[in-house]
Amino acid sequence: MPELPEVETTVRGLATVLDGQTIARVAVNRPDLRRPFPAGLVQVLTGAKVTGLSRRAKYGLIHTDRNATMVFHLGMSGRWRIDPEAMGKHDHLVLETGNGHLLALNDARRFGSVDLVDTDKLDAFAPFAALGPEPLGPGLTPAHLARAFENRIAAVKLLLLDQRIVAGLGNIYVCEALNRAGIHPEREGGKVSQAALKRLVPLIRDVLEESIAAGGSTLRDYARPDGELGYFAKDWRVYGREGEACPCGGTVERVAQGGRSTFFCAKCQK
Repeated sequence: MPELPEVETTVRGLATVLDGQTIARVAVNRPDLRRPFPAGLVQVLTGAKVTGLSRRAKYGLIHTDRNATMVFHLGMSGRWRIDPEAMGKHDHLVLETGNGHLLALNDARRFGSVDLVDTDKLDAFAPFAALGPEPLGPGLTPAHLARAFENRIAAVKLLLLDQRIVAGLGNIYVCEALNRAGIHPEREGGKVSQAALKRLVPLIRDVLEESIAAGGSTLRDYARPDGELGYFAKDWRVYGREGEACPCGGTVERVAQGGRSTFFCAKCQK
């Protein structure tokens, strides 16, 4: 599933051709993805001017001058294609700008979603209402994590994946950040020291920003809107590297936590 850096990369790519433009045409090529496309999507977006693009957690947002924001989630394998040479059978939503750019939302597995939300009511939109602070924003601090982890016996890895604590963090980047911070993923949240939290917060930002700069990590069918593949995977220290060497000289191990694989090094993560 595309994670925060992949969504951020997607939003930035779309902004290069969509921000400030008028949406001249909207084509919905099937009735649904994971759930039906919003009623009125074509009518509301056709002729609307895009006033900005942003991201919330793992959702992309396209804002318009009609107090309407299109909120998209890429699901397992969704991606936007900019000016494709030809339309594909999995291009389920197509936007055409007034200056002739085509943007196609391609989703072979159809686990993604599209919603249309009043811009002034975005904070109350159900998927956003209970989200914690953005990991790249000022709200993520050691003090915030200390409050969220206080007296918690759940593993720190699982707490960091809780979207109510931090919005948008996913499995790959939590594994990588914990490794860089030297924190064992199975350590109880309430037993993570203040010093460790102070190390962890900037390292979460570092690993996300490095991945964004690299265009994200290529998983299954993910690619950037320009068609290029993200290449941060080559810089993974532990994720997907069970049995290989950690940079510290230890060996990467794997355990299952919450139904997901956790990769870590017992030598440097305590």
